[in-house]
Amino acid sequence: MHYKRLTILCGHYGSGKTNIAVNMAFDLAAQRENVAIADLDIVNPYFRSKDSEDEFKARGIRLICSDFASSNVDLPSMPADLYSITDDKSMSVVLDIGGDDRGAYALGRLRDAIKAENDYEMLMVVNKFRPLTPDAESTIEVMREIEWACGIPFTGIINNSNLAGETDADDVLGSLTYAEEVAKLANLPLVLTTVEEKLYDELKDKISPLFRLKLQARPV
Repeated sequence: MHYKRLTILCGHYGSGKTNIAVNMAFDLAAQRENVAIADLDIVNPYFRSKDSEDEFKARGIRLICSDFASSNVDLPSMPADLYSITDDKSMSVVLDIGGDDRGAYALGRLRDAIKAENDYEMLMVVNKFRPLTPDAESTIEVMREIEWACGIPFTGIINNSNLAGETDADDVLGSLTYAEEVAKLANLPLVLTTVEEKLYDELKDKISPLFRLKLQARPV
C-alpha cells in the first residue's frame, strides 16, 4: 500500500479499526523510518493499540496514546503529545480514531493543521456484519456523522467485513458487493479489503488489493 504522511482510520464501533491500524503501522515501518501510531480512541478503552506496545518497540514504532490506555480508568483523555502528529512532519503516522461521531470529535482538534498540510488519507473502515451497518445506506449515514464531527472528508473505503474467528473465505467474498456499493454511494475508491492471515493465501488471487491482518491479541 502507498501511504500518505497521515493515515487516518475511522469507522463504526467494532469495525476493526485498531487491528488495521496496528498492521498498517507494521507495514509502514518496513518501508519508512520515523513511524508512529496514534491511538485517539477515547470511546473504547478495552481494545487498544497499546496492547501491542512491545511489538511497536521492537520495530522502532513510536506509540502516541493516552496515559490511561489499557488501564481500568475510563476517562476521555487525550495524549499529551497529540500535536506532535501535525507538528513533526518528518514522522509518518497511522491514527486510530474512536467509533462514530463521538470519537471523531478528538480528531477535530487537529483538523485545521491536517487539512492545511493536505498529506493524508482518511479511510472509512466498514464491516457489513456489524448490526448498525448491515447495508450501504446505513453505513453512509455513519460516515456522514463522522465527517461532520471531525470536519475532515473521507478519501477512501476499507472493507473489513468479518465475523471474527468464524469468518471464512465466502464471507469475505460475499462482502465485496456491499463494500463496492458503499464506495459508489460515497463516490470514493474502495482502497482495499482486509483478511485475517489464515485466509490470505486462499483469497489473494481472488481479491485485489488484499491486505493481510495479523490479529491483535486481547489482553487477559
